[in-house]
Amino acid sequence: MSKVIVGISAGLMIDPVIRFENYWKVCLNEDYITSVLKAGGVPLVIPVVDNEEVIRAQIKNLDAIIFSGGVDINPEEYGEEVSEKTIEIDKKRDWFDLKLAKLAKELKIPTLCICRGHQIAAVLDGGTLYQDLSYSKNITFKHDQYSTPSFLAHEIKISKGSLLYDILKKDRLKVNSFHHQIVKDMPKGFKVSAVSTDGAIESFEYENAQYFFLSVQWHPEMMAACDDEDMLKIFRRLIKEAKI
Repeated sequence: MSKVIVGISAGLMIDPVIRFENYWKVCLNEDYITSVLKAGGVPLVIPVVDNEEVIRAQIKNLDAIIFSGGVDINPEEYGEEVSEKTIEIDKKRDWFDLKLAKLAKELKIPTLCICRGHQIAAVLDGGTLYQDLSYSKNITFKHDQYSTPSFLAHEIKISKGSLLYDILKKDRLKVNSFHHQIVKDMPKGFKVSAVSTDGAIESFEYENAQYFFLSVQWHPEMMAACDDEDMLKIFRRLIKEAKI
């Protein structure tokens, strides 16, 4: 049987060596690639481009897609002004990710959204974000951990009957946490499938799914790269669904 090609959206960063002024590089944490390999798929990095026809050509060669983490989304994309606690914005990547996500939805490509990808999925369908955890009155503990990638920062509660529960067969689980923004208003047509114990939306999925789609706020790729069996199940399920 042929291998499943899993596209992974990349980001952009200025070369920190400063040999050339404003020299941009495509960037992606290696854990995404490692997780796909461990789950039996073939990872393919998708670079940011500014041409929709090129994006269509990129995505038509994929069996599944992962939207990766990264910088803050421009609040203009969900009808808000930029707050003082929004850290970094990349309009080029916003445009690219939203176009890519729209096409993935149109083509019903099995999709896994992670961290920034989770927030892109929310914004694409009319959801909004808290631009910082401090703007939500309900958040009571630190969600942006400065520790090892696989550090289990807090617990999440998983809804029985959800896709996430079907994958993990658990209603409670500890996850890592590296974010300062969270979903505020849920996008239309989706339901919450997991929350942190202080109420942050940690995962959502379609109310009436026509294809595999799962969105999570934590970083399962970091844990899966360290052989966390629960997180590997998420990547294996993505690849399994791509074969159907």
